[in-house]
Amino acid sequence: MSVTIKDVAKRAGVSPSTVSRVLSNHPRISHATSEKVREIMEEMGYHPNMMAKSLVSKTTKSLGVILPKPAEELFLNTFFMELIRGIVTQANRSGYDVVLTSGASEKEEVDAVSRLVFGGRIDGAILLYSRQNDPVVDFLSDKEFPTVLIGRSEQHANVLSVDTNNIEAAADATRHLIQLGHRRIGFVSGPSELVVSLDRISGYRQALQEAGLPLRDDWIVEGEFLQESGYRAMSFFMNLPERPTALVVVDDIVSFGILRGLHELGYKVPDDISIVSFNNIALAELSTPPLSSIDIGIYHLGYTASQALIQAIRGDDHALLSQRHIVPHRLIVRESSMFSPPHTES
Repeated sequence: MSVTIKDVAKRAGVSPSTVSRVLSNHPRISHATSEKVREIMEEMGYHPNMMAKSLVSKTTKSLGVILPKPAEELFLNTFFMELIRGIVTQANRSGYDVVLTSGASEKEEVDAVSRLVFGGRIDGAILLYSRQNDPVVDFLSDKEFPTVLIGRSEQHANVLSVDTNNIEAAADATRHLIQLGHRRIGFVSGPSELVVSLDRISGYRQALQEAGLPLRDDWIVEGEFLQESGYRAMSFFMNLPERPTALVVVDDIVSFGILRGLHELGYKVPDDISIVSFNNIALAELSTPPLSSIDIGIYHLGYTASQALIQAIRGDDHALLSQRHIVPHRLIVRESSMFSPPHTES
């Protein structure tokens, strides 16, 4: 016979309603009582019937996380794993589970999200990316479903967002290279439909304009957030008649591909070319050479997004609900950008 709330209450010497409040993390239950009841639940092997609980409360205690397309990119870039770690940590602390979903096309994404929403399987959604003219954001906004976007939406000002000031971050990365004396600075971008790519290119261009340096389209290469994109970009740059002496790269993983390509071609970093990247993942300081990178607080982005969504679901009156929340960034200078340009600089 399965253990019931009444069995737990009897063993703990409290009422069944007190056990229910412990399960829902009610603030009026003391820490001591909560700990005692939870220990007894564990001893007795009690597991709450979450489906029945959700029918009564009309909540699922679950958050939906929409992964980027294509989903395989998620497992090749530790940025997303760190983002999810921040989301899950805050969700679990608040008593929420996390449901992941994705789709191979925009239609599949909308279908997957609509099944979660109309099926009553989640209380809110977090998007790990921000695209221009995104039908998923259109759908969630139209349904007025609690949503947090990691990034920003150009079409929906009402959607809660947690973001880095990517324009200023890219400008800071570019200014660092300019201060070292570089005048030929290239940019390796992510997909142009992503707002983060557009913002970082904008910051790069802004810093060049401030310094009176030329804006050259042939020094901007677009790709995916994958090593292979960096590898291909490096081959392109090294075949130019006049190539950059420094690069701003949209993502650390892309930079690893650039480093591999340079090594195979016999070039050295930073002697022949300097690199500044983004995200400051754990592997950035372990690469050869260690990468200079903009730390955007990946874990904090995920944690704050989860926190903001739960506050929205609960209807809390909090500052996060009324503004686009910006997580501060900082430049971490390492060996990949510690020298002035090579002597061939004109």
